[in-house]
Amino acid sequence: MIIDCDRCEVRAEDACRDCVVSVLLGAPPTVELDSPERAAIDALAEAGMIPRLRLIPIEKSA
Repeated sequence: MIIDCDRCEVRAEDACRDCVVSVLLGAPPTVELDSPERAAIDALAEAGMIPRLRLIPIEKSA
């Protein structure tokens, strides 16, 4: 999974402060997570220890 904060639909709505990427890493332009890392983040979020990933990719129209 590649997280590109510059392509997140809710970034303009100030959702960054409540997104796991910003909480753990600051707001980087791009983060790449492999499957085990994503599972760990999901488990921590499920336990209420960190916020969920709030990324909503911007859909490109053809």
